[in-house]
Amino acid sequence: MSRPHGKRLQWHAAFLGLLLAWGVCAPGACAAEDSYQKAPAPIGELLSTPAAPSVHFNPQRDAMIIYRAERHPPVADLAEPVLRLAGLRINPLNNGPHRTARCVELTLHPLPEGKERPIPIQPGARITPPAWSPDGKQFAYLRFGSREVELWVGDAKRGSVRRLRGGLNAAIGEAFQWMPDSQSLLCQTLPANRPKPPAVPRSPEGPVVQETTGKAAPARTFQDLFESPHDEDLFDYYATSQLALVNAKSGESKLIGPPAIFSTLDASPDGQHILASHIQRPYSYQLPATMFPRTVEVLTLDGKVAFHLASLPLAEEIPIGGVRTGPRSYQWRPTSPATLAWVEALDGGDPRKKVAHRDRILMLDAPFTGNPIELEQLEHRFQGLTWTERPDMALVREYQASRRWNRTWLINPSAPTEPSRLLWDVSSQDRYSDPGSPLLRPLTNGFRVARVHEGSLFLVGAGATPDGERPFLDTFNLVSLRSERLFQSDEASHESVVALLKPDAAQFITRRESPTRPANYFIRTLADGARQPITEFPDLMPQLRGIRKQLVTYQRPDGVPLSFTLYLPADHQPGQRLPTVLWAYPREFNDPDTAGQVTTTANRYTTFSGASHLFLVTQGYAVLDSATMPVIGDTKKANDTFLEQIISSAKAAVDKAVEMGIADPNRVGVGGHSYGAFMVANLMAHTDIFKAGIARSGAYNRTLTPFGFQNERRTLWDAPEVYARMSPFMFAHRINEPLLLIHGEADNNPGTFPMQSERLYQAVKGNGGTARLVLLPHESHGYEARESVEHVLWETLHWFDKYVKRAPEPAVSTFTPSDLPPP
Repeated sequence: MSRPHGKRLQWHAAFLGLLLAWGVCAPGACAAEDSYQKAPAPIGELLSTPAAPSVHFNPQRDAMIIYRAERHPPVADLAEPVLRLAGLRINPLNNGPHRTARCVELTLHPLPEGKERPIPIQPGARITPPAWSPDGKQFAYLRFGSREVELWVGDAKRGSVRRLRGGLNAAIGEAFQWMPDSQSLLCQTLPANRPKPPAVPRSPEGPVVQETTGKAAPARTFQDLFESPHDEDLFDYYATSQLALVNAKSGESKLIGPPAIFSTLDASPDGQHILASHIQRPYSYQLPATMFPRTVEVLTLDGKVAFHLASLPLAEEIPIGGVRTGPRSYQWRPTSPATLAWVEALDGGDPRKKVAHRDRILMLDAPFTGNPIELEQLEHRFQGLTWTERPDMALVREYQASRRWNRTWLINPSAPTEPSRLLWDVSSQDRYSDPGSPLLRPLTNGFRVARVHEGSLFLVGAGATPDGERPFLDTFNLVSLRSERLFQSDEASHESVVALLKPDAAQFITRRESPTRPANYFIRTLADGARQPITEFPDLMPQLRGIRKQLVTYQRPDGVPLSFTLYLPADHQPGQRLPTVLWAYPREFNDPDTAGQVTTTANRYTTFSGASHLFLVTQGYAVLDSATMPVIGDTKKANDTFLEQIISSAKAAVDKAVEMGIADPNRVGVGGHSYGAFMVANLMAHTDIFKAGIARSGAYNRTLTPFGFQNERRTLWDAPEVYARMSPFMFAHRINEPLLLIHGEADNNPGTFPMQSERLYQAVKGNGGTARLVLLPHESHGYEARESVEHVLWETLHWFDKYVKRAPEPAVSTFTPSDLPPP
């Protein structure tokens, strides 16, 4: 931004934005389609390395499975047929999800010591990570074939696998789950004798009509929604399942009830009931399937309805920041055979109402014939319920949105009249005061509960400090309400507790990594601190070991503490100034103290993946990663000063890098993804700090998200000036530094339609600015395909090399704070 603002923004600008965005048809962004480009060395080599493995321990912690997926699929995989229906993306060929990962390694590893055994799978098979049976003797996974979804079961003792059956429906909800007895699996299968899919009508039977009857129904800008009655019919066809109980040995199936569209399924702890939620018409053309009408029932294994919990209407009249009325968060009590618990709003789901209590928790035992028992009334909104292994203890969390505040209560589900005790009362954003989360353990029925040993919980947390994260394990006495630290990661590594091997934490499993060593798993002995390795995953990116990273702290002019992680090339010499890129994502906070807290660490293993901006370090750039961009203020008005705050934070970060002798002030670029891209476009429009910017998958015209965005709860009609002032689209005439816009053509993230990038590109071009628009075929909000990832990195390097690394000497800046549009 080097041109003065001139006239101040007028009220009608918001509505001008609406006309430009909604009423103008943009021509093609490019005259021709370019071929995919290759990134320079060593990026291609690094992208070809195997992905980091995921480790899945069985409930007994005496075996684990190592699962490794393909790092980047070919774009041909993404180009496979897809149906976009009610927020879902379905592969019509096999009735599964559209995008599934290819497994390249599946290995069984007995614990604590034992010989690894590869599990035989077809090379390149598309399978899900394994799910262990409650008894830890078997595991199961889905295999996505070209024409059907198959259920496979493995034997943990033999290391063998076999196909149990085909014809599963994985389009919506969980396709399978183990029953508590470990002898059978509850599956969603395709209905028998299913006809061919509904044919596309040769001609429409009539217009598509929608009508509103005077009731407010604010909704976010969801994507992949219904557009015609034919879409509704396709949804019915592909989402409808027949429940079946499948024997894990014989594969014999017992059908349960009639077919339906099941959104959630949960077997009771005793395995005799199923809590089922199924979707019903009428559908909506503005909302996804998660908000469709549904019936919630408890079924017997014969498919009979044992209890009708709720018939929930279409969730279209929920106030902004509100919740659905009627039962929600329905679940089983893990320590009872069949006890149902759920939450109901006491304020009509409306946060604007002033009431003494917003929610209540109810509970009802089988056979579900009496009145439910009220466990607790909550002053603020229910956030979660953690059951413990003791039937007389459970933890309830509530959240006060206006303050961003959490409270956790200890209740006695076995004696609801007993007064609850307040355990923690802290800001949800105060990472330094975070007490941690209860460490869970699996019961023999497969449910997970919080451990309680001699009246104490075990808590694990990130351990945020001003010097970075140091994960910990604490005990928390439920009588004295005091904690005692048992373990904390040292200052040179990042080691977190995964599970306990002994009830008293005498032994436990950790995951440990450092800047030069990849994450591996260990058995720790508490008494002497001994560490026995479980895995020995090698360093797959030794080319990055010379790269240096450092946590850097500094302050904004208003005194708010900030930080970034500095990455430097291996050959960097002290005093050498480098072309520099700042990468960030704005976040909202209530107060400066929590806004400035350090929430990262320099002690993690240095590895780059996907289209990461960190690859710039391999090409001679310094990177200021995760530079904090706090937007501080009351939740209702924080965005009134959004521009001033992100500009101040960005300038402080660059000034710090210059002060350190790292950044060349004349060669600094900026980048961001999603809301970070929105930040980039605003910085380009309102400052002269950066030579060029890269904005990926962002939204730039807030009039297109009129019912709120991020944590903004006011509507466009409540605060038109704020929406217009925050929209860089309105100031495209001031974006005169080069701006690269990248977007996935199939972005399904609410609010970030590809049109947002297309319209901003058109606006910059129309005003004589320098911009480039790259639309990635078949890509969504994040970029997956190898071709797409490498091309994005090529675009990134080409753009910053041209406009940052080889930037000419700057002209004198004409920007002054008075150039900002008025709040």
